[in-house]
Amino acid sequence: METSQEWETVIGLEIHTQLATKSKIFSGAATAYGAEPNTQACAVDLGLPGVLPVLNEQAVTMAVKFGLAIEAEIAPYSVFARKNYFYPDLPKGYQISQFELPIVGNGHLDIDVDGTTKRIGITRAHLEEDAGKSLHENFHGMSGIDLNRAGTPLLEIVSEPEMRSAKEAVAYMRKIHELVRYLGICDGNMQEGSFRCDANVSVRPLGQQQFGTRAEIKNINSFKFVEKAINHEVERQIELIENGGKVVQETRLYDSVKDETRSMRSKEEANDYRYFPDPDLLPVFISEEFKSQIKAQLPELPNARKQRFREQYQLDDENAGILTASRQLADYFEFVVNESACEAKLCANWITGDLVAALNKADLDITESPVNTQRLAGLLLRINDNTISGKIAKQVFELMWQSSSTADEIIAEKGLKQITDSGAIETIIDKIIADNPDQVEQYLSGKDKVFAFFVGQVMKEMQGKANPAEVNKMLKAKLK
Repeated sequence: METSQEWETVIGLEIHTQLATKSKIFSGAATAYGAEPNTQACAVDLGLPGVLPVLNEQAVTMAVKFGLAIEAEIAPYSVFARKNYFYPDLPKGYQISQFELPIVGNGHLDIDVDGTTKRIGITRAHLEEDAGKSLHENFHGMSGIDLNRAGTPLLEIVSEPEMRSAKEAVAYMRKIHELVRYLGICDGNMQEGSFRCDANVSVRPLGQQQFGTRAEIKNINSFKFVEKAINHEVERQIELIENGGKVVQETRLYDSVKDETRSMRSKEEANDYRYFPDPDLLPVFISEEFKSQIKAQLPELPNARKQRFREQYQLDDENAGILTASRQLADYFEFVVNESACEAKLCANWITGDLVAALNKADLDITESPVNTQRLAGLLLRINDNTISGKIAKQVFELMWQSSSTADEIIAEKGLKQITDSGAIETIIDKIIADNPDQVEQYLSGKDKVFAFFVGQVMKEMQGKANPAEVNKMLKAKLK
């Protein structure tokens, strides 16, 4: 639902981004997904007596990279703290995180919603270790604990409470998702839990400055569920207040099957966690030289690349936006343009249309595309030099998708080369005109739509191989 005139929604997101390091944040254990339960948790991850954590420098590098990309303050001095709480999947009885002195301070990100750009403040981004995972299926009244994920590095990105609708929250979350993948610091795989968020939601009377009491919806792992969970929670809070009740500060879970949020526990405050600096870890010092080195490694960021695509290739907003939503898709497009030397708009239309549709249907990422850049460039070359028509090209593309053949091989094998011989086309046109006197009369009497009938008949007779431009030109000359 959208916010009514009487109430205003206030939303802040805490996004948990699993960093794409090969080992954990404080140990050498692997972070690869899908291993047998409890095979990737070493003595350090389990917090066994006598072990000491050692900070993974790559996790620090990735956090700084993100901070620079959002134009944030990078703390020259940051500290790891122990966040104390007891839960079965937290083996040490505390989580190593950052509290008062996080590595990334104030930054921002711009989002586009309904044609309007809005700047969302980012309060902080701090490094921490992930907990394990409780498993409740197939244990017959018990729970299993898998500690493979324990110690995996996370960057928790905390926004300001500046979003005013579920739509804005989804736009912001998508933008962060796009950015961390561009930077190569997270694979963004939401099904595997490497990108998830908690949503802090409250409502207040329109015009009121003071925030209402917020509820935190935990561990939402899809854009669709974020929107649904926020909308449901807004409705729940408004209904509760309007019926004379009070919103309680608490943690809630979103049930996607029932499309509702339900209470999990009362919301803890920072002092409930008894934060204190971890005595086993030294403070982190970030030098200007270190920041400069990382800044030099930053790729062209999504907004800048989108703007360049509009200017350099004369693409419209929609195509530029689709192509730059993924760094890999943008790279694919630029390679096809350079390889084929075709007009950028032709390349963009084919990639955002036929290719993306085929990828979506097969549930594949651009990196898994059966049609690589060289083969698509070869197909577009044959459209560009009139060897085949756009319609025939779609047939060729389907055959390329199903095989390893090039466009040239398929065109030769299937005899799909476009007929540009004026004499052959003229013979067919004369036959169609002679066989359809009624339609000729209709066209000559002013019914222009009948022209499409003649084009269709000629293309049918020539099995779609005739050059459409030539057919149109000759038909117009003949039907006078």
